[in-house]
Amino acid sequence: MWRWLYEMRILRLEEVENPELREIYEEIVKRFGDGILRSELIAGNKLHLHVERGFLRKVSSHIFDELGAFYCTTAGVDERPLGGGFRAYHIFSIDEKNLFIIVSAEASPSLPRLPSIANDVEGANWAEREVRDLLGIEFDGHPDPRRLVLPDDWPDGVYPLRKDFRYDLKEVPRVEKEYPMRGPEAEEYVMPIGPYHPALHEPEYFRLYVRGGRVVDAEYRGFGVFRGVEKVTEGRLTYNQIPFIAERICGICGFTHSSCYCEAIEEASGIEVPERAQYIRTIMLELERIESHLLWVGVACHLLGFDTGFMHCWRIREGVMDLCELISGNRKTYGMNLVGGVRRDITEKGREKALEYLAKMRKELREISEVVSGMSELTARIKDVGILSKADARKLSVVGPTARGSGLKRDVRVDHPYFAYGKVSFKIPVYSEGDVWARLMVRVEELFSSADIIE
Repeated sequence: MWRWLYEMRILRLEEVENPELREIYEEIVKRFGDGILRSELIAGNKLHLHVERGFLRKVSSHIFDELGAFYCTTAGVDERPLGGGFRAYHIFSIDEKNLFIIVSAEASPSLPRLPSIANDVEGANWAEREVRDLLGIEFDGHPDPRRLVLPDDWPDGVYPLRKDFRYDLKEVPRVEKEYPMRGPEAEEYVMPIGPYHPALHEPEYFRLYVRGGRVVDAEYRGFGVFRGVEKVTEGRLTYNQIPFIAERICGICGFTHSSCYCEAIEEASGIEVPERAQYIRTIMLELERIESHLLWVGVACHLLGFDTGFMHCWRIREGVMDLCELISGNRKTYGMNLVGGVRRDITEKGREKALEYLAKMRKELREISEVVSGMSELTARIKDVGILSKADARKLSVVGPTARGSGLKRDVRVDHPYFAYGKVSFKIPVYSEGDVWARLMVRVEELFSSADIIE
């Protein structure tokens, strides 16, 4: 099914029907024509450019800096079974125009190396390290080529997402290694947190560098529960079994993962999803957002020492968990998604219970938010703390409440509408402060927006 990649050619301008995308494509071809080997249009709003490796950094930097695109992610693929090598796909979005530009380059199957774009596009730092760990593509010039995902004692030269790595491999030979953390500089002391800590959802190690009572740097070591879900799905599951394991990637936002998988398969296959299923998916995603945000706000209250707020948030959260159980049969891991639609309808009883819960949630949430915003001993600990400026948020291409708390009006539900989001209107809360307080208030206001969407 992937043979198309090696049969691609250079698109003619008249083949790009979207006028805004055609203008962008024409400008890129004029500037980097010699470096573009092949190109294609996907689903009308996605332009894929296969570039010569020497042009990878130039083209990516141009798209990010001069076209004003945001960096999304980098995907690595082992294409050796197709007669190719390894390939890295750098994905960018132009939010205000609902466009995506994908820049890919091929690396040799025997010595996979590509230029790093992380010095120009800072958000690519972790993604390139992940591809390096799991596929073995070396990114020349990367500012921090240390491991990210694989454990310290994982042997060199073994890459778990290559096609020739068996999904049922029980163990690999271990080697004694110590992860290279930087030492403290003058007047700094190190504060370790983790890998096991009451505030952490999984094993993570934070190494904070503190100078004069201020955190000036941090090192991170996570991925302690990496399970190789991708390899299991590739090796032994059918396409309609994958949504069920995709939901188990995360115990909080599982429906998001199965929805992304189904949408990708449906778009690639040209499958038209029934309108009612699109609305049901949207409703379940917003119920999940309410559950997730209430968890986040509750934990924030707990860490600030306001356990009454924590317990109230989680009490309200119980209502949405019960509602999800009524609709899907489960409080989490709903098992609703299949490629082409959903497995369950929302009954009249489910509709009535949802509207009843949302009305109650609005009232109780207003009471709690008024209490929290009026407690100076709480707000003093989160205002002007943990600031991410709008400029830095843009450089890192952050998304979600983190972006909106730093003054970026980015929301994928509006910028790149999917399911039924293009048919509903709702408020997008944006705060410019960029601190913990702003990120908290974005989430609180989004709870009301989610209720509007569902209603």
